[in-house]
Amino acid sequence: MRLLQAARKEPIDATPVWFMRQAGRFLPAYRALREKHSILDICRDADLAAQATLTAVDALPALDAAIIFSDILLVLEPMGVKVEFERGEGPVIANPARDAQAVRDLKPVLPSEQMKGVLNAIAIVKSRLAGKAAVVGFAGAPFTLASYLVKGGASKDFLAVKGMMAQAPRTWHKLMTKLADAVIALLKAQIEAGADIVQLFDSWVGALSPDDYREFVMPHSKRIFEELKSFRSTIPTIHFGTETAGMLELVAEAGGDVIGVDWRIRLDEAWNRIGKAGIQGNLDPVALFAPPEELLRRVDRVLEAAGGRPGHIFNLGHGILPGTPVENVSLVIDHVHRKTARKS
Repeated sequence: MRLLQAARKEPIDATPVWFMRQAGRFLPAYRALREKHSILDICRDADLAAQATLTAVDALPALDAAIIFSDILLVLEPMGVKVEFERGEGPVIANPARDAQAVRDLKPVLPSEQMKGVLNAIAIVKSRLAGKAAVVGFAGAPFTLASYLVKGGASKDFLAVKGMMAQAPRTWHKLMTKLADAVIALLKAQIEAGADIVQLFDSWVGALSPDDYREFVMPHSKRIFEELKSFRSTIPTIHFGTETAGMLELVAEAGGDVIGVDWRIRLDEAWNRIGKAGIQGNLDPVALFAPPEELLRRVDRVLEAAGGRPGHIFNLGHGILPGTPVENVSLVIDHVHRKTARKS
């Protein structure tokens, strides 16, 4: 599979393409599924999660990957956290962890017993795809999980989570250790269930200064990648974050065979800074709304920055936005494959 070859920086016949949130609201089949089921219902049910996952590869068969439909906050439920999704409000946590006692109360995660929906969905998708596309497992990184858990939901200023770092560093590191333990257990279980590659989403880590990242976050993310490498060294890993241009070297040092970057930095500049790792990205999701000629001009700019170097996975700098024209997504996939085709 070319996605795995690219992640390992091996020769490939064309640059692989997949998109974050590719099984989402821009697809009619997914919207139809959501009319009948809540997000959490889909995540918890293996058949529904597999169905949601496959909406993308069914609609866009040239995709090089299928990312399992789930949510990064699902891992908090077996830890004793009550998570709900309110329409128009996003995730809401009824019992946020804001002090030392709340952190102590967080339970360890046993994915094989407590998260069977995700794991069984991987097996279903793996069987259905039969090697035609890579199966991507994932988890939220400790900082991004903590940003929801401490606040009790989404945050714009990250005051709560940064406040715990500054005011209660011992409690913070205990929280991050427990979250890292849970993420390691979940990703290992996904690999055992059949995931071909796994991605760690640190979506909101760009809210931190480089110094805070180095001190309060990096050691915990680094442990995750070290544990995964010692567990199954043949499974590639992707480390994704947004607004990380100010600390790309640190993100790369934390780990990952491939580093995901957003559109706020040129891909070639980012690649020069992350060193030996592969790179994933970095088209602005808004570009998918542009007229075809302008869209492909922007796609070509990304490909030119990649320069044909081994190790590039074409993706967006974040997830596909609702309302994105499906035909534009298909156009990008075909164009990237055609433009980067290598002679055998």
